[in-house]
Amino acid sequence: MEKTVWDPLRKKEVALTPEEEVRQWFIGVLEREMGVPEHMMRSEVAFTFGSSKKKYRADILIFGKDTSTVAVVECKKPDVELSSAVLEQALRYNMVMGAPWIMITNGKQTFIAHKGQFVDRIPSYDDLCSD
Repeated sequence: MEKTVWDPLRKKEVALTPEEEVRQWFIGVLEREMGVPEHMMRSEVAFTFGSSKKKYRADILIFGKDTSTVAVVECKKPDVELSSAVLEQALRYNMVMGAPWIMITNGKQTFIAHKGQFVDRIPSYDDLCSD
């Protein structure tokens, strides 16, 4: 039988893949360490680019107090290197979302950028909303 985990953002049981494990861990980091309210996050958000019919999915979106998208989070399974290709994927997604913050993580490493500049601290939810 397939292992599952409760996704509090999607409000349902989902398959516990290595990437899902990282996503659920990072949702906890966002809540506990950054103070992001659960109701201001969404996971596995579907979207398209321009006129493309191809569907993409953002792993986690964080919304500000005014409901604008303030951060795009891209999660990878632990054995995936956080390469420039992963960052480029997050940047492409953010071309649609327009968030000032981008985060990429594989559960072992996490990189956070604000307006294209990497930061060396974990921002608070208030920091995310201050743009």
